[in-house]
Amino acid sequence: MGLLKVVSGQKPREIAVRVLERRQGMEFAEDLLENALARAQLSLPDRHLCQQLVYGIVRWQMTLDWLIARKTKGRAQKPLLQNLLRLGLYQIFWLDRIPNHAAVHETVELAKRSGLVSESGFLNAALRGYLRESESTRGLLAELKNTYPHLGYSHPQWLVARWQKRWGQVKAQQLMEWNNTPPKTFARLNTLKAEPATLLAHWRDEKVEYDVVHHPWFEKNLVFELQAHPPLERLPSFQKGLFYVQDPSSLLAPRELNPHPGETVLDLCAAPGGKLTYIAQLMRDQGRLVARDITPARLKLIEENCARLGVTCVQLVWPGTPQGPKDPSHEQQENPPLTPPLRPSHFDRILIDAPCSNTGVMRRRVDVRWRIAPEEIARLRTIQLDLLREAAPLLKPGGSLVYSTCSLELEENQQIVQHFVQQHPDFKLQKERELLPFVEAVDGAYVAALERSD
Repeated sequence: MGLLKVVSGQKPREIAVRVLERRQGMEFAEDLLENALARAQLSLPDRHLCQQLVYGIVRWQMTLDWLIARKTKGRAQKPLLQNLLRLGLYQIFWLDRIPNHAAVHETVELAKRSGLVSESGFLNAALRGYLRESESTRGLLAELKNTYPHLGYSHPQWLVARWQKRWGQVKAQQLMEWNNTPPKTFARLNTLKAEPATLLAHWRDEKVEYDVVHHPWFEKNLVFELQAHPPLERLPSFQKGLFYVQDPSSLLAPRELNPHPGETVLDLCAAPGGKLTYIAQLMRDQGRLVARDITPARLKLIEENCARLGVTCVQLVWPGTPQGPKDPSHEQQENPPLTPPLRPSHFDRILIDAPCSNTGVMRRRVDVRWRIAPEEIARLRTIQLDLLREAAPLLKPGGSLVYSTCSLELEENQQIVQHFVQQHPDFKLQKERELLPFVEAVDGAYVAALERSD
């Protein structure tokens, strides 16, 4: 069976397994699943089940593989069979609403349809064996969280040790519990197009259930938790650009930047545009907001979001092009109008939302925990410091520079800022703040506000 060829008519478990198979490469589960669901004709409950299966299996992969190893004496299985074992066990031990007999039957039948007829007997025996040992196995899983927390919470051992050293065992466990919890969906009101009452009236018509979210770092009636809703991309309110999907933590950096209408602002790592378009909103779409990122494909995301949200003050810097920024309003022209390139002491404010390890957003980016390694943090530090050094001369004297990440690691946050300030005495750290999931109940983030002396 071809992977993800035609998903119309497929069942959620079938789509989930195909996504998990494709995940063996460099593509992320979130992107693979989004593409698969866009081509599938699933009811809303089946769509939710498919999402729950994929994200849950990726999150709990290490624990699931530990369960599998107990029944296979550690023998390596074919990737497809391994994923089917994960699928069955996840339903048995993590999805209470699915009857156990249905979980086993559907998984075994899927194995047969996928060409694993000879292996289906082993799969059936392994899953039914765990059904007989269900109570004792649940006790083992609970015990693992204390004896071997990396197995019990399904996180890399080196990362667990790092977090325990910094915060202690209890808070490290709280963080891992957070990472294993499905994330909530939040929407930021786009005040360039709507007042709160207008957006909420649309949502009532669209059968969107919501609640207002309050945090001290952004204004009232700006962010809403979407508790139940149809697929967002199909909502007229989304298509009209009345809101942007965004975690509350990501609003802290633009607020600390504190941009004003008429200023010249640079967002150095701008894609996909959540912070950028909120900056434009704070500027009331007045001034010059330059957005740069590393590839035209990423900048295309910014163009699309700016167009949907009605942002017109943004100019894009295409990498490798000497002519400088490109105005999104001229996207149909082969040769956009020339504008001045980035030059020293030109910007009132600069935001660097730096590439990072993403350890603060692991519950959203489910693959991250299996892809990050200790040496990656060292590599990222070099990139982050280079970005700060690049931005420094572009800022006007007296201007503000905000450095932010969605990492929880000191080496990427406090330590990198301290290192930069020591090397650049004309920059002073004005304020820094760290948002921790187990404290503020939002995605993890770090934000430092610096000022360049006159």
